[in-house]
Amino acid sequence: MRSSAGSGYPNKHLKRCFETMMNDHSQPTMHGLDYEKSKVDHEDLKLKLKSSKLQFEVELLEMQISLQRDYKDTDEKHGILRKRLSDDHSKIVYCIDELGLLCAYEAVKICIVDASKAIEECGFFKDSCSNCLHFLEESLSIIENALPNGHETIFYPGCEFEKMVAAGYISPKLYQLVKLLRSLGGATQVLCIILVERIITAKVLDMILKGVGELFHFKASLLTSNTTSVDGTTAKLEKETLDCFRSRKVNLLFATGVVEEEIDLPNCSTVICFDIPKMVHDNVQQWRRVCQSGCPCVMMIERGNEKEREHVCDIIRSEHSMNNNARKREHDPRVVKACNVEETESYRVEATGDSVTADSSISLIRRDCPADNSSSVSKQLLCLETSKILHQMGSLTYDVPPNNEAPPKKKSSENTKESPPPGAGTTKRKELHGTTPIRAVSGTWGDKLDDGIDFYSYRISFKCSDVDVAFSSFVLLLESKLDDDVANLEMELYLVSKVVNCNVSSCGKLHLNAEQIAKGKCFHELFFNGIFAKLYVGSRHSSEPRKFLLETDVQLWNSSYMYFLLPLESLDPFKISWKEIDSCASAIEFIKKSSFSKAEKPSVDSIMTDSRSTNIIHFANRFVHKDDVTKMVVLAIHTGKIYSVHELLPDITAHSPFDGDTTIYSSFEDYFKKKYEIDLVYPGQNMLRLKQSHKAHNLLVDFNGEGVLHGKKIKNDSCKVNTDKQRYFASLPPELLVIIDARIDVVKSLYLLPSLMHRLESLMLASQLREEITSRVTNIHISISLILEAITTLRCHESFSMERLELLGDSVLKYAVSCDLYLRYPKKDEGQLSSRRSWQVCNSTLYNLGIGCRLQSYIRDIPFDPTRWTAPGQLPMRPCPCDHDVETIEVPIDAKYHTEDPKAFLGKSCDMGHRWLGSKTISDCVEALVGAYFVGGGLTGALHCIKWLGISCELDPSHVIEAIINASLHVYTPKLDVLRGLESKLGYEFAVKGLLLEAITHASSQDQGGGYSYQRLEFLGDSVLDLLITRYLFKKHSDIDPGELTDLRSASVNNENFAYAAVRRNLHAYLQYCSGTLQTQISNYVNFVATSSTDTNSLQTKKSPKALGDLFESIAGAILLDTKLDLDEVWRIFELLLPPIVTPEKLELPPYRELREFCDSKGYFVKDRYRSNGDAVIAELRLQLEDALLIAEGSANTRKVARGQAALKMLSQLEKRGISRKNPGHNEKNIKVAASTSSATECLMDEESTSKTEIPILKSLNTKKGAPRASLFEVCQKMQWPMPVFTSSEQKSKFPIEIGEGANRRTTLTIFESRISLTIPNYAVIELMGEPRADKKSSLDSAATLMLYELQKHGKLKIE
Repeated sequence: MRSSAGSGYPNKHLKRCFETMMNDHSQPTMHGLDYEKSKVDHEDLKLKLKSSKLQFEVELLEMQISLQRDYKDTDEKHGILRKRLSDDHSKIVYCIDELGLLCAYEAVKICIVDASKAIEECGFFKDSCSNCLHFLEESLSIIENALPNGHETIFYPGCEFEKMVAAGYISPKLYQLVKLLRSLGGATQVLCIILVERIITAKVLDMILKGVGELFHFKASLLTSNTTSVDGTTAKLEKETLDCFRSRKVNLLFATGVVEEEIDLPNCSTVICFDIPKMVHDNVQQWRRVCQSGCPCVMMIERGNEKEREHVCDIIRSEHSMNNNARKREHDPRVVKACNVEETESYRVEATGDSVTADSSISLIRRDCPADNSSSVSKQLLCLETSKILHQMGSLTYDVPPNNEAPPKKKSSENTKESPPPGAGTTKRKELHGTTPIRAVSGTWGDKLDDGIDFYSYRISFKCSDVDVAFSSFVLLLESKLDDDVANLEMELYLVSKVVNCNVSSCGKLHLNAEQIAKGKCFHELFFNGIFAKLYVGSRHSSEPRKFLLETDVQLWNSSYMYFLLPLESLDPFKISWKEIDSCASAIEFIKKSSFSKAEKPSVDSIMTDSRSTNIIHFANRFVHKDDVTKMVVLAIHTGKIYSVHELLPDITAHSPFDGDTTIYSSFEDYFKKKYEIDLVYPGQNMLRLKQSHKAHNLLVDFNGEGVLHGKKIKNDSCKVNTDKQRYFASLPPELLVIIDARIDVVKSLYLLPSLMHRLESLMLASQLREEITSRVTNIHISISLILEAITTLRCHESFSMERLELLGDSVLKYAVSCDLYLRYPKKDEGQLSSRRSWQVCNSTLYNLGIGCRLQSYIRDIPFDPTRWTAPGQLPMRPCPCDHDVETIEVPIDAKYHTEDPKAFLGKSCDMGHRWLGSKTISDCVEALVGAYFVGGGLTGALHCIKWLGISCELDPSHVIEAIINASLHVYTPKLDVLRGLESKLGYEFAVKGLLLEAITHASSQDQGGGYSYQRLEFLGDSVLDLLITRYLFKKHSDIDPGELTDLRSASVNNENFAYAAVRRNLHAYLQYCSGTLQTQISNYVNFVATSSTDTNSLQTKKSPKALGDLFESIAGAILLDTKLDLDEVWRIFELLLPPIVTPEKLELPPYRELREFCDSKGYFVKDRYRSNGDAVIAELRLQLEDALLIAEGSANTRKVARGQAALKMLSQLEKRGISRKNPGHNEKNIKVAASTSSATECLMDEESTSKTEIPILKSLNTKKGAPRASLFEVCQKMQWPMPVFTSSEQKSKFPIEIGEGANRRTTLTIFESRISLTIPNYAVIELMGEPRADKKSSLDSAATLMLYELQKHGKLKIE
């Protein structure tokens, strides 16, 4: 630390301190700057101000006395006003002494602005608030009379500051600051922070210095401490100010004690300590945090002030000592800090043994008396002492610390202290879980063939919407008996252009002997492998020789998954088609004997001896007449594929030219010779045209209709049926085909079975869960479809999901827990009950309950993939080996199987059934199950499910009676007329009038009654109205999207809606309260309701008094208790009281959300910006269309309301341009670019806005799948360009094609190409065609990559 020239030392001790610090070069340079003490004291002026203050204090006291008889909060409000009056006077006097009269004048004007705003919020005490404003106005007049004429422009260039100092208009200290700032010059690199003690000082200096012409090069701003002070800077404004200072848009920063907080301040070139910090710690922190770069620090010190200079010495010594001690500790490893164990001071409640310590007292006081956020020791002790006093007064319960139960580990939601793991029940965390095996499909008959097996049989019949299309019936044989609602099922399967109705019904028991079981296995193995998998394994060109699957040691049957699906010859009488099944066994035996299934060179040995007949077609196992070949089912012995014969090709034989690559194969005979080493015996006979077997498809959802699931467009392309695909045929010589005596109807039915069995197995799983929940209960029966819906997520792409039931279950849980807590804890207040309820129904608690009941293994979260479905006896075609290092089906509950990696893939399982599951999905499933049991079994069913989950909600009738008895003790006779009037409004007469009296008693009036208020009943009524309205919406709108159902509930269940209903029904007139502020708020809101429309957005613009919504809820709670928890009776009353419940047609979304959803649907980006204007927040929204930039602003007290106003204006602008969600048409003038040249045509528009836009820089171009598209979308969002539009096309080839280069080179039969179109507003529309790729997503990435490089060519993007 170094002293500046001209600085003097009043004594040698201070000089030595300075010199010591000079030798420490690790410290920032410190300059001491002296200023003279002011010689003008303004005593007469200050006396006038004090006299004025006393006069207005007397007036305030008189107003308080006149009002305190009517309103409980009169004393409190006037106490605040007296303090405000005193604070304003203190600020004025301080500015007179420290800054001068001119600054005091500006300070009064600042206070007047704040006081004017305060008057608007005072309501009933408006006259009292005006008293403070009148004092400030009088003070302004007093000071103005002491200033010269024209003082507003006194800081003209060349003004004589010395004369102003001598007259007391400015202080010597302020003059010295002006000289110091002038000395810094006009360098653009100057970044100066001026540290002051008071916020008013910062504001006044900011205003005064802006008027000094010689300091024009300084751009000043404020950074005041973010405390409870109304003058403090908000966190948002604080960040914006610091950003401006870093970017040098602001180079002079007036700051208070902000540097003491944990705020990241930038380095600066100069720091001026205008005020000496009161505490040594303050200055040390300022030096450490602000002067990290060694910049000069100037400390302004009053000349001759011994006390102030001694304080500076203390600061210097403290800093020096701290640095020395730190260096000693750094070099002395033996220094160990002693553990300071002191007994914490506490207060103990003898009656219960509960205690509160100095540490815990702050949180306790904050709970009931929100106050300052400081955690200093002095305030800890103060809060402790306050806790003692409040407890002795009875304001705190005996249960001193709030008893918030920890979440349950397994079966109990109370009385446990174990905290949930971090992230439990959140969408961010993903967890690995197993899948519960379905017991109904297991079997023990795999090797027991001696005596045969008794099966439960279930007939499956199909009826097509096209009467000309027939499907064979099947029978499902299981060793286990299915529940009736699973065994008797009707469902629809959706084909490309038709619908198939499936009927499953129970047919009793059926016995199969050992021979029949063996033949049934042959049917499964031949057909399911021949159609959906493969019958040959290995290859002639690989290390594993080619073998017939059914001659290998591959295990195809598993005891955990064993059933039969066999064709029926007839339904009535019920008869299995053993002839077709026997034919499968014969075909298998023939293939096993043929040389083609062996490793040696194959040959086709015809069984025919007569080859001269032209009407005979020679197959591999027999011959038939040519007129009988159509619709035959055949098996190709060289590929193992099953076909159906479409027609005989009269003009094509094996000698005919090959229809593929003729440069390699000259004829079909040559093809089979070279490709398969087969020598045809009958190359001259006509070939057959065969219909190929195709992959199984997901037939459970009508993807080819509207493509809509719960109102949302399904995006999983892999599950869709492509109606544009061509049907491909194969041409083969008959002698390579083995005839299977099976109907073609059987083959067609086989394509329906994967989807049908997936649904049946899902129902079996749901039945298994239902048995666990209600196995010992006979009076509760829940539909299996409800259970299935409750365990099915939206990711499954079914026509149902858990979301609707989850919404209902959430309300049921809230109601059940609220009732239980209300009845169980009659002495706890609303805050304590709410805290307990929040904990018991929070996602982390529900997650733990679900895990304890093993719900995670029942959840269906994977879309049906028919290519991975396997029947018993079938070889999986797409195996997915487990790589999770878990050897069991069930995954242990362990943190190592949790991740927050966004790349963890959901919706896919390994062969052991392990899959990643969202943690919140488990919580959602808990709520959905409760909802399912409520729908199927009413409240009784829901309570049973809740109890099974582990939540204790008995709703004991004796507790209800006890609550009613307690309420009956309330003395209601003086209010009897009020109660009768309200009962007539409600249309309900209370049996216990005390309940109604409690329901209308506000907290401000509880002291005048029996010490009760409506808060506990409001807690109960909130939950019952939530449940009743949600139940109504759930039943009324059974076919709407769950998200829309949520919006309907949000629009109906909220305080604004309830307050509106209370005023419309004139219920507010019966509220018993004693608060002038509340009276004003209610009066204003009543006037607003009387003059406003009833639309949702109109109500959102005015905040209602919370007491009105609370009144509405508390009345509902009172009626619920008076009717002994009769929900239907409560709904009968409140359905008439509520305003018309919003319908989907009349639902109005919040403006900002509506704007975002519109922009998302159109590919636009909305950019929002916020700035402060006094206490108001101004929100600015920008939306770039193809031909215009729309800007809208909104102003309000909060960011959310301001943003909503801006969005409302933006939607209005879109409406004027003919663009809206209801009318999306927009006349777009696209200027397209030729795909071959990719040259953009410029628009004849003003490019001023684009020329000033900073060009985005892409650090590198990531070529991983999805990365190019993500980079392009990021660029579009930053530049506010509309999203690019992709159009993909698919091409099929009969023969493999090589595409790509290098590592991306692939051989494929399918090619995807994507075209991309990007609109750059006020510039051009660029269109490109991407390169061909083997899959659709890669083709999209190719188009995006080319577009990024094209943008670089046009100067719209830089790629480093």
